Amino acid sequence: MERVLNMVLLLAGAVGMAGCQLGLVGAGDDPAQAEGAPAAPQDQRVVVIENDSELPSAYPHRLYELRLHAHGGVSTLHWKVEKGTLPPGMKLEDNGLLHGEPERPGEFQFTVSAIEAGNRESAVQKGFVLRVLAALTLNWKAPAHVSGSRIEGSVEVTNTSPDDMDLTYYVLAVAENGRATAIGYQHFVLRRGTVAKELPFGETLPHGGYVVHVDAVGEVAPRNLIYRTDLKTPGPLQVTVGP
Repeated sequence: MERVLNMVLLLAGAVGMAGCQLGLVGAGDDPAQAEGAPAAPQDQRVVVIENDSELPSAYPHRLYELRLHAHGGVSTLHWKVEKGTLPPGMKLEDNGLLHGEPERPGEFQFTVSAIEAGNRESAVQKGFVLRVLAALTLNWKAPAHVSGSRIEGSVEVTNTSPDDMDLTYYVLAVAENGRATAIGYQHFVLRRGTVAKELPFGETLPHGGYVVHVDAVGEVAPRNLIYRTDLKTPGPLQVTVGP
């Protein structure tokens, strides 16, 4: 009887220890629960460049200034052109200021990076397009041609700059011997935003071949700016009627 009682006590002790162990696991030490628990969220700040990919247009020989902006960084940002080419005459400062006076018209594509000080892993890049518009343009409306003993035609002039221009427009017919004859001339204020204003020309000329040169000069005196553009025929136009 005593032997049976001892066995019962031993079994009871074993069951109690198992219960204690289960209680400890239930208190928060379940391995499965520990492995499946999500990691504590980390405060990860991502730098985002805010400027649109297409930057405001620029004009030749006119001061351009634009500040590049970004958000998400926790310290000073450093800016740099990584790929592509800025318009000649312009530069990007380390602080994100894009500035200068473009030297010529064209479309320029480049990629810029913004990097937090001391943290190259924060670097972010963005591509941009900057168009330098020709402030003064000429296009043929009615290309120069021979009509009997005359050479005549017309051009279209456009002012896309932010300024009114004092425009001088002249057309010369240059003979094979180098002699130039004026066959068109106008002097007037070309208002900003003027698009495709037609300017005619024409004159009776002696027998011979002529290359037609069209020139336009726009002056913006308050800004000390001068814009020039020109056209010419690809070869001589032959006047066969007349002396």
